[in-house]
Amino acid sequence: MTDQELDAGAEDAEVVVRERRHLLDVAYRMLGSLAEAEDAVQEGFARWFSLTTDQRAAIENPAAWLTTVVSRICLDQLRSARVKRGRYVGEWVPEPLPPTGADEGPRLASEPDPADRVTLDESVNMALLVVLDSMTPAERVAFILHDVFRYPFAAIAEVVGRSPEACRQLASSARRRIDATSGLRAPSADQARLVAAFRRAWEAQDVQALVDLLDPDATVVADGGGLVTAARRPITGADRISRYLADLADKGTELGMQVEEATVNGRPGLVGRLGDRTVVVLAFGIEGGRIRNLWAVVNPEKLRRWNGDGS
Repeated sequence: MTDQELDAGAEDAEVVVRERRHLLDVAYRMLGSLAEAEDAVQEGFARWFSLTTDQRAAIENPAAWLTTVVSRICLDQLRSARVKRGRYVGEWVPEPLPPTGADEGPRLASEPDPADRVTLDESVNMALLVVLDSMTPAERVAFILHDVFRYPFAAIAEVVGRSPEACRQLASSARRRIDATSGLRAPSADQARLVAAFRRAWEAQDVQALVDLLDPDATVVADGGGLVTAARRPITGADRISRYLADLADKGTELGMQVEEATVNGRPGLVGRLGDRTVVVLAFGIEGGRIRNLWAVVNPEKLRRWNGDGS
């Protein structure tokens, strides 16, 4: 191998290290699954390294090239997601992200490499991810690239295969959907207060206290993926949810489950642990000073990062 080829290889390795976290940030927000996001990023790098040295040298901005390629991979996955979801057992909830700080929430079995962490900010709020999941693939991609990562519409057009003006309209449509969801704007301090009160009421199996904390039209969505027992349909209504939660708390007490407050996708949430294993992660949507949405993830495949099983 010549010195020139060695230098090119070193530059390629630097590109991988430098861009991995950014690409993971983009892909997770698009797909709502860290495992799928990692696969998309790996596929993007595989395509980069499949190019010849001359082809890579001709690319003026490798970071932009990789973002475009990974975004297209994500777009293809989003377009096929409905078929995959049709085979999914029960309800699907975005994969919850554990805290990244050493002092936040429960101690993880192992800390991931910083380059493998998704940046936690309001754009990974579980409530926002759920709204994003209701959008068309093109709307979601246009919104994330433009409103979250500030990419110009001309660059987004290369990803979605539409004109820059059409991409502008897609992002605008997505923004209107988000603006109509007031629960996305609940202050973190208010959420922390409600989550702490919810934990106390849940552990005490205090049905009335739970009813008082929940919006009358609250909804619980549980994701077990067919791997563990979970409600197959959303549960609605404060009274019904409170009785359901009290029953779960009773069963959890029998098993010795400990409930702890933790940061979930950058916002206050709860985790349930049996011994040193996380068995459930709860994320909350707050509206009008009450809990409007509760997302419970018990699918062990989506809790691997919480248990140090991710790689």
